[in-house]
Amino acid sequence: MGLRDQINDSLKEAMKSGDKRRVSTLRLVNSAIKDRDILNRTAGPDAGVNDAQIVEVMAKMVKQRQESLEIYEKAGRDELAAQEREEIAIIQDYMPKQLSDEEVKAAIAQVIKDTGATSIKDMGKVMGALKAKYSGQIDFGKAGGVIKGLLGS
Repeated sequence: MGLRDQINDSLKEAMKSGDKRRVSTLRLVNSAIKDRDILNRTAGPDAGVNDAQIVEVMAKMVKQRQESLEIYEKAGRDELAAQEREEIAIIQDYMPKQLSDEEVKAAIAQVIKDTGATSIKDMGKVMGALKAKYSGQIDFGKAGGVIKGLLGS
């Protein structure tokens, strides 16, 4: 069963159980996936969104919600912050497990070794390989700093 099917099945279950937050969040996820479908149509009639692209869409949604969460917390809007936390948790249920800091460092070290990167000039090559292999499992904003540290800024 694909990720899209899992999300649709969960949406149906949430509708039956009356879980309004889950229903609204999964509808937002479906909408974002459909937007990505439309973008991919230019590639041809059979160019649907695969699971890796769905994970990318969801990672972007989580990042947006985390940014909103910070703003709401600074503004003292606890009810809106709680809503963002709930949505983040729901979306992350369908994403691959996030790697720990130690696992991220090990993965980056392995990719640096595999790509033969030797200096900061090779950072793009390392990031590309990481994104291909660990999409949705690593926060690439934080990974950039780790890569710079390992390659020597």
